[in-house]
Amino acid sequence: MKYTVMIMAYILCALLVSCTPSSTEWKPLFSGENLDNWDKYLGPPFPGLEERAKQATPENVFSIIEVDGENVLRISGEVHGSVATKETFENYHLRLVFKWGDDVPHERNSGLLYHSYGDFGASYWTWMSSVECQLMHDNLGDTYLMTDEITCEASVDESEDRQYYYRPEAIKVPFGVYTNRRMIRKMQNAERPLGQWNTVDLYCYGQTAVHVINGKTVMVIENIRTNKNGSITPLTSGKIQLQSEGAEIYFKSIDIRPITGIPIEVISTIASN
Repeated sequence: MKYTVMIMAYILCALLVSCTPSSTEWKPLFSGENLDNWDKYLGPPFPGLEERAKQATPENVFSIIEVDGENVLRISGEVHGSVATKETFENYHLRLVFKWGDDVPHERNSGLLYHSYGDFGASYWTWMSSVECQLMHDNLGDTYLMTDEITCEASVDESEDRQYYYRPEAIKVPFGVYTNRRMIRKMQNAERPLGQWNTVDLYCYGQTAVHVINGKTVMVIENIRTNKNGSITPLTSGKIQLQSEGAEIYFKSIDIRPITGIPIEVISTIASN
């Protein structure tokens, strides 16, 4: 009964925000031809891969190749790195399609970093301050707060080993360095087997973000903010980053469109998950 009430509350909130899905046309962030609208940055090497990192350049870590008859963005993963949009986005639906390659220098890890701001190198000497929708194999859809000053809230259950799993019916708790919690695990695993394409839909509206993996809503975080020396500011916009973080990964499409709210069907799918 409690679960049903929570779901209905989410749906009612969505109704107040958006009565119909966005019909705005998609804008491609990846043209398939070049990366002119992206900035590239390389960070430190992985332990034990220092020699390989010496051969890494922005051009060979982030390149365009043909896979399955289509031009894709290839990220080598051989060194820590970021490719970031030059443009900042707010209130949007982003969709990307990716799959893992065969070359795994370290581990199959990457991330879609949103609400990115500031300089490269703020997080792990590589990435801008941001919120992560995890792309790591077996953890697809998790949330990670990339720097200490970012906070949020999520409804979670806590496991015995202090892992926090998103549950829409659970009590909402704060996350961030001040609460000693920075990672939120997805509600369920919706990742496809290695070698297949995964579709990630990210909805950001106001201070709320929703992660949808292959059509399944697996994460909702709210009240996204920055806390800089006690000065609290809503975090509602930023650049988009993709990580080079340990393995070859392909992106065949990255598209974005504005929204006027979180579509009702996105929240309501939680009930059927």
